[in-house]
Amino acid sequence: MTSHTAVPNPDQLNHSVAIDTVSNAGNSVLDNGVDLSTILEPYFRPDDTTIVCGALNDEKVVALAKSGVELVINLQPDDELSFDEAAAVERAGMHYEHLPINGAADLKQLNILAFDNILRQHHGKKTAVHCGSGNRVGAAMALRAGWLRGRKMDTAMERGRSHGLTKLEQEVHNRLLVPR
Repeated sequence: MTSHTAVPNPDQLNHSVAIDTVSNAGNSVLDNGVDLSTILEPYFRPDDTTIVCGALNDEKVVALAKSGVELVINLQPDDELSFDEAAAVERAGMHYEHLPINGAADLKQLNILAFDNILRQHHGKKTAVHCGSGNRVGAAMALRAGWLRGRKMDTAMERGRSHGLTKLEQEVHNRLLVPR
């Protein structure tokens, strides 16, 4: 009996390295040459059409518009906003949706349904979703995945983490344990 061990072709190895290099630099290509990772803090990029970040200002709104974002979803309550974000977003030519989530108390199924409705209405559009730090965005995404999409706990929690879930992780986990 002969044993065969697959030895990668050197050309294949070089190709995979090139792919990794491109994927690391790919966001700038996806964003019309704008390096959002140097402008937005924090910055999460769970997929090609979704950007998650913290609070915005005029400069960040302009950068999002230049990068090709079509929709901005703001989860911050009014008392956290330092400028007229709706006007700035609309002036920059983007659509604006505001769904205030003021911490764990607002992580209710009704708000997650409203969040899901916004995302479904604008499916396929390049979207920036933000709150103060990305944490509430991650929480909303995890609860959406678990409650509305039927994802298992681990999958829903990972979805949340990829969208900025940090401090609300235990709260989200506990809420996902309760059947909806």
